[in-house]
Amino acid sequence: MPFNKELTEELNLILKFPNKSLMQGLKIHHDADPSLVSAAQRLYSKGIVDQPDGGYLTDLGHDLAEHAAVIQSALTHK
Repeated sequence: MPFNKELTEELNLILKFPNKSLMQGLKIHHDADPSLVSAAQRLYSKGIVDQPDGGYLTDLGHDLAEHAAVIQSALTHK
């Protein structure tokens, strides 16, 4: 199954979370781009973040962020 628009938005949002500390998260404001707001809500419903407007990555979210970073690095490495 290829990455559709929604999955791509979710992956891009996961990559925006700080990876240096478990004590840092993101707040997606209600007036942000609607696709970003929707992506955050989908990640919350999947148990990847702990708040519908971002918050912190869950354990699953941290695992996915690590994998997403590896994929991004591999595909952009020259």
